[in-house]
Amino acid sequence: MDFNQIAMIQKIKSGMDRFRANHPKFPLFLNAVSQNALMEGTVIEINVTTPEGRNYCTNVKLQADDMEFLNSLKSMGQH
Repeated sequence: MDFNQIAMIQKIKSGMDRFRANHPKFPLFLNAVSQNALMEGTVIEINVTTPEGRNYCTNVKLQADDMEFLNSLKSMGQH
């Protein structure tokens, strides 16, 4: 790993720490969802509203392939 990669990782960690400090309930929400709600058939909906009032919304219904990917992400976070 070179110096630029280490600097980028530190920058990402710093940004994550600031995000957690600014939005302390969001990581708790994600943790609860990841432990209790991520299973095949679950629908995840994301709704974004801009300051001007524009609204963007989408959803995905989790499939078996999605669960394999999400479980891989979970295991990466545990190391």
